[in-house]
Amino acid sequence: MTNNSEYDSPWKEALEIYFQEFIQFFFPQAYEDIDWNRPYETLDQELQQLAQDATLGKRLADKLVKVWLKTGIETIVIIHIEIQGEYESNFAQRMFIYNYRIYDKFYQKNTEVISLAVLGDESQTWKPTRYNYDRWGFSMTMEFPVVKLLDYKLEELEAENNPFAIIVAAHLKTKSTKKNPQGRLQQKFNLIKKLYEKGYQKQDILRLFRLIDWMMVLPEELTQNFKQQLADYEEEKKVPYITSIERLGMEKGEIGMLKESIIELLEFKFSSIPEELKNTINNLDEITVLKQLFRQAMAVSSLEEFQELL
Repeated sequence: MTNNSEYDSPWKEALEIYFQEFIQFFFPQAYEDIDWNRPYETLDQELQQLAQDATLGKRLADKLVKVWLKTGIETIVIIHIEIQGEYESNFAQRMFIYNYRIYDKFYQKNTEVISLAVLGDESQTWKPTRYNYDRWGFSMTMEFPVVKLLDYKLEELEAENNPFAIIVAAHLKTKSTKKNPQGRLQQKFNLIKKLYEKGYQKQDILRLFRLIDWMMVLPEELTQNFKQQLADYEEEKKVPYITSIERLGMEKGEIGMLKESIIELLEFKFSSIPEELKNTINNLDEITVLKQLFRQAMAVSSLEEFQELL
């Protein structure tokens, strides 16, 4: 992997949550052949161990998964997925190296290793699909299917219900609004509205919002504008999913600060306080109670008085 921030990218998280939908959206033939009634197994830790030379290129995500086919013959398929964010001259060679390393590690009877690639770069012409070399009558060739995100049309994506249609749309709109923050603000808000209009469940709305918010970063001065638009929209539609979660997060932060402030104030006034009292304060989670206790901590003249109020 290149670094932790790229490895923990929104694409990586999306693959973790929506692997089946990923295959269905990008590689429908594979989706039809896989037996989804049998649980698939993620092998990402093994992939990291094999990827010792992963120092080139900007990778958005990669994944290794063991699946079963629908065929009568028991066949295990190891799917190796690369999501590449930028042009890389030796990308096809790297695909080949990973493929044979994975095959060498997991080889057993009736096991296949299939490498799939998704390209998220901005080049209209770069689309590597094979690696080969030959000499003295010997020939080695590996071909692999490639999906190019630039090939997707936004109007077609908007007609899809697969979550990866939303993710690809967010990717394309992020690329197209690099120098247009106001345009990104509007595009981001429109995408979030689509989540509600398409009838996604609350859990999926929150997940996809996190991914879109992660990808379509706004300048600080526009972030508050976006939050206000979103709050107004959710209030109008009576679906306070995202804003209620954010409000809860802010409240939790305030609760933590109040606890610290009460303890620090008491220690400042009375030199030290019993550990039992600290634990009692830290176990309180009602924000109105903590605010009242903070005011009382300022007013009391003794620790005993505060303990009686508590």
